[in-house]
Amino acid sequence: MVGMELLFCLLAVSLLWGITNPLLKRASVGIENIKMSNPFLQTLHEVKFLATRLSYVCPFLLNQLGSVLFVYTLGSADLSLAVPLSNSLTFLVTTVAGRCLGEDTTSRATWIGAGLVCVGVALCVADKTQH
Repeated sequence: MVGMELLFCLLAVSLLWGITNPLLKRASVGIENIKMSNPFLQTLHEVKFLATRLSYVCPFLLNQLGSVLFVYTLGSADLSLAVPLSNSLTFLVTTVAGRCLGEDTTSRATWIGAGLVCVGVALCVADKTQH
């Protein structure tokens, strides 16, 4: 994989993971109300709860598509760039996507952290492109 294709794949991974994270969070509301005395039954009921909600299954499948793309990309990527790039951008996309979906959990410190993530990613990419 060449540089731009690799960067595109890692960006796609970050978008798939980051956008689906708040969607999965929203779709799983209510799972905490399932109470079973048997751990096996607890797990079974929780899986049934999630698997029967299209609002959970669709983002889950997109999230897993991101994971497949990530594993594919790792085959030709520099790990010291691919892992921090995809994970940090996922954090950034999750923050923005959550805010767009109406989550009010982003504080000033979160936005400062997101800005620092951008600076860190830019430094990592700049370092790797100079070699």
